[in-house]
Amino acid sequence: MSHFTELITHRRSIRKYTEESLQACDVEQIMKAALMSPSSKHSNPWQFILVENKETLKKLAGCKSSGCGFIENCALAIVVLTDPMQSGAFVEDASIVATYIQLQAEDLGLGSCWVQIRGRETETGQDSEDFIRQLLNIPLQMCIVCIIAVGHKEKPGKSHREEDLQWEKIHIETYRYDDQA
Repeated sequence: MSHFTELITHRRSIRKYTEESLQACDVEQIMKAALMSPSSKHSNPWQFILVENKETLKKLAGCKSSGCGFIENCALAIVVLTDPMQSGAFVEDASIVATYIQLQAEDLGLGSCWVQIRGRETETGQDSEDFIRQLLNIPLQMCIVCIIAVGHKEKPGKSHREEDLQWEKIHIETYRYDDQA
């Protein structure tokens, strides 16, 4: 894509993927974008686990009680880890890097979807972070903020439409309540 506006207009959360694997050069490009992501005080507190193994993806799809089954069918799951000892803004840093990953995937014509992990539980009530920590041998000090599922889109998502933008959510100078005219 040639323009950022076009990129963000077309990027949507994609949960249905083809069976096609990703090219190594695409995975490398996505991870380059991640490693170029800004972080508080350039602390770079994030680390990543790339999961392509179908059996592991199937297990990873059980990391939450709902909303993550599509991980089983993605080509790549990027587990976004962050170290709270490296940055006071570790959640924000991880959120920025996850966004970079998704934008780079879209720029390559791939689909992606964010799977929230922090504060979530499995169907059996186990903490989602603990579930993933055990599955992927992650050290205790690392927080697991999210998983970004990536793959070839089964079908393109609908683009955002300017007429659907919620301009009323933008306040100038001070918060404006609905009853203020």
